[in-house]
Amino acid sequence: MKRIEQIDISGDVGLRIHSESLEGLFENAATGMIGLMTNTIKIRETEQREISLKVETYENTLVQWLNELVFLFDTYGFTGKVFSISFQGDTFSASVSGGIFDPERDGQKLLIKAATYHNLSLRKTGSYWEATVIFDI
Repeated sequence: MKRIEQIDISGDVGLRIHSESLEGLFENAATGMIGLMTNTIKIRETEQREISLKVETYENTLVQWLNELVFLFDTYGFTGKVFSISFQGDTFSASVSGGIFDPERDGQKLLIKAATYHNLSLRKTGSYWEATVIFDI
């Protein structure tokens, strides 16, 4: 089973994400989304960012998490490369290691506007977690 699969949708793009843990699912979702935006191998790890969110539902938290990463990219040019996630009670915490995006070095792919709630799903199936998220491009 692939950890991250791209889904082609008319006018948009999506990901189907798998992991053995909920934290891994959120890490894989971030890795997959950044991979749609740029070549993740070339991102230089020069900065660290911390993100904290209140968990209402896992689905809502997934969309908020990905949209926080889009905000950091759009506002500050920050691109995450390595993600460390934890859930403690109703708090989601993420440590993001990455750097400032350089289109000549990193290469620009898709311009993602936002993660959406359209056809959003997140569930545990057997021993694996699976999510589907669609991005507005």
